[in-house]
Order: sequence, then C-alpha cells, then structure tokens
Amino acid sequence: MDREASASVLFGGAAPATPAATPGKATKGFRGALASIGLPIKPSAAETAELSAVAEAEARRAQNETIIRQATWTRAVSILVNNPKGGTGKTPTSLLLGGIIASIRGGSTAIVEFSDDPGALNYRAEGSPRLGLGELVRDVAGIKTAGQLHGYTAPQTSFASVIASTGRRERLTGEAVVAVSNVIDEFYGIRVMDTGNQPTSSAFRGAVSVADVLVIPVLNAGDSVLEAIQLLDELRDAGGQPAELAARAIAVRLTDGRPESETVREEVARLLRDAGVRSLHEIPYDEHIAARGQLTLTSLDPATRDAFAAATAAVIRTLQEAVTPASTTIRKA
Repeated sequence: MDREASASVLFGGAAPATPAATPGKATKGFRGALASIGLPIKPSAAETAELSAVAEAEARRAQNETIIRQATWTRAVSILVNNPKGGTGKTPTSLLLGGIIASIRGGSTAIVEFSDDPGALNYRAEGSPRLGLGELVRDVAGIKTAGQLHGYTAPQTSFASVIASTGRRERLTGEAVVAVSNVIDEFYGIRVMDTGNQPTSSAFRGAVSVADVLVIPVLNAGDSVLEAIQLLDELRDAGGQPAELAARAIAVRLTDGRPESETVREEVARLLRDAGVRSLHEIPYDEHIAARGQLTLTSLDPATRDAFAAATAAVIRTLQEAVTPASTTIRKA
C-alpha cells in the first residue's frame, strides 16, 4: 500500500479495493453441493465466466464513478439535453443524468427547465415546490445568496436541485435563460438544461449560448433520429460555439418498451455515427422510467443506473475536454 492509500486508511478513508478473486471451490449447482461437503471441486466454466463478468462490471462501475467524482473545472459547466422531437426522453435523461452526477459528487448540480413553455420537469421530479422557474425569472435580479436561490428549487434525494415551472408562466426568452444561468452558476458547479422542441426559439438559442456539452436522447424510431441529425446540421451551420456543441455531441438511446427492429437499431446507430455523434450509450428498458411518474435513482433497475452512469462518465470526460483548466470566461449570449 502506498503512502497516499495508507494515509487514507489512517485518517478515516477506505482501504483500496482489490479485485474479487475466483473462489477456489464451486459454489453453485451440483459442483457447489459437492464442494460444500468438503470435496475439492473447482467452479465450472459457466460459474467462472459469471464471476468474471460480475468483477468486470464492478470495475467499470467504480471507474465511471471515479471519473464523475474527480473531475474539476475552474468555472461552472453546463450540459444541454435536447432533441427537437417530442417524447424522446429529454426530461428523464436530464433528471437521471443530473441525479447521477449529484449523487456521486455530493450535490452542487442544478437541473433546470429551459423550454419555451412549461414542460414535464416539475411532474417527473420529486417534491412540490412553492416557487419555480417563472418566479425565478421574475426575481432573478435580486438573487444574491445561495439561500435565496434555494427557495426556487425542488431538492431531490439524489442531492440535485431541480428548478422547474410550478404553474403557468410567461414564454421563456433567451435573455431570461442567460440571466437565470448566470445566477445558477454562482452557486452550483454543474447545470443540466432540459430544453424544449423548438430549436429556432429564443429560449433554445439562449440555452445553446450557455452550454458546454450537448446530450441527445433518441429512440429507435426514424423521426427521433432524423430530427436529432437535423439539429446537429443546424448547429454546425451556425458556426462558432454552436458548431462546437455539435462536434462534441453524445447520444443516449432509451427503450420505451415498444417492439423494436434490429435493422432499425443498426440504422439509427449508423446515422448518428455518420452525423458525427461522438458516442451512443444504450439505456435498457426500465419500468420506473416508463411509468411517467416521479423519478428517483433508488427506484431504477441497477442495470439502468449503471448504463446512465456510463453515459454520464462520457459526458464528464467531454466536459473536461471542452472546458480547459485555464478557462474562466463566463459565457453570455
């Protein structure tokens, strides 16, 4: 054990994890029964393969969590979640991606609704806050402390803070998006933006102007992927910072339970790859997401959480590339 690891143990930290070794004796089936009475029976090939797969999954999980936990920047950073096609999972992706970040990093993550009109974020998040995005837009010039800003949020069990619409509000403008973002960035390290379906709107353009990484949720459906590709084309055509977002785009493919064609799956992956999407992350079907109710990380299937953690780690790595340690510029529209 090196000095750093030793000091961690001496001063309250955990001992470094060691890879799980394959047991010397079988533990399952008939071979396990024989081993249990003292016979020197080794694990079967199937049991050995299963144990190896479990160990590899645990190693990947630990690696992804380390990437998410240890990343740092010299300013607040932001993630834009968008696909112009409605019903592709923008809100669940925003909540779960932001929730994974907050749960691993211990908070300092705001998930904010930047759609033109009120969306579903308030319904899918935990809690029933009295104040939300509409009131924050109204009061934004007077927010000077973290305590004030906290009053417009819905705290989540993941330790994320959600800022969504609690009722009817005025149509969001790009100027309001930038103003709210600047205030959030004073008190939160990471901002996740759940956006709407109008990429030509003022609100969306405002969100683009204060974004560092683009995450595109897609389904295995033609309209879902074609509208995502059109979004990327429009961002590239705009040049500058929007084009940089397109170049760094990451896709998350969700499964909503409808029958799917393997041919369509392969074509969706090909189209996204040809459109320059950096990576495509698969999220398995999960009843908790499909139920369209309030989302909590603890209610997800472990495989779903691991898949979102892998996607989140990719987003964090991309953020580290996009935001250099020397970057201290506050992005404004």
